[in-house]
Amino acid sequence: MANLIVDEGNTLCKIAVLDKSEVLCEAVAPEFDMAQVAELVERYAVEKAIVASTRGGAERICGQLRSKIARVLHFTSLTEVPIIIDYTSRQTLGTDRIAVAVGVVCNMGIKDALVVDMGSAITFDIIENGAFKGGNISLGVAMRFKALHEFTAALPLCQSAEVGENFGSTTKEAIEQGVMQGVLYEIEGYIGRVLQKNEKNNIIFCGGDAESFVNRIKNTIFAPRKLMFTGLNEILEYNVSKNNI
Repeated sequence: MANLIVDEGNTLCKIAVLDKSEVLCEAVAPEFDMAQVAELVERYAVEKAIVASTRGGAERICGQLRSKIARVLHFTSLTEVPIIIDYTSRQTLGTDRIAVAVGVVCNMGIKDALVVDMGSAITFDIIENGAFKGGNISLGVAMRFKALHEFTAALPLCQSAEVGENFGSTTKEAIEQGVMQGVLYEIEGYIGRVLQKNEKNNIIFCGGDAESFVNRIKNTIFAPRKLMFTGLNEILEYNVSKNNI
């Protein structure tokens, strides 16, 4: 009775097999590999699948999966989900943001939160009384380094570094700490604003760059990639219960 989860992001394709909320296996690759997935489908007797993509490849992947799996859900921003989405332009809302919110509410049981998802972009999303209320989108860490390099004539391309407290004493350090400390202060600013409004809000970190910052900020919950998988799995099961697939 296992489910297959395919999350095709901007840079990587993440795949998992879940039994209820337990992740049985997971894999990450630059592209979707049907041969690899076919082995997982057979090994775990997968019966249902959900596919989400931020690069527009979901229909192609769903077509391949339907040759092996009876029930395949193409998850879009307009797919029915088990939480309220209070967002004006829902058709443009990223499926990753919806899935994480569902994971927070349905799997973690948290109804009020600021969710900081640190991927290619950084999203700051608000959940109130179990409903997704919207949020803000900012440049991700790698994107900031790339922008400084590509939109200037002399600045080198740098990468993530440990967040320090001092100013840089070389150009490399100035760029590294300018980006890393800048992201940290941005996050702290959002947290302060959210907690001022409701001190009972939970602060949740997820995404590939979260580990670089979560230990610098007190009273936060670090939710690894499993949160995306469990959120997508909840959406799949919800649509099965509604006979939508």
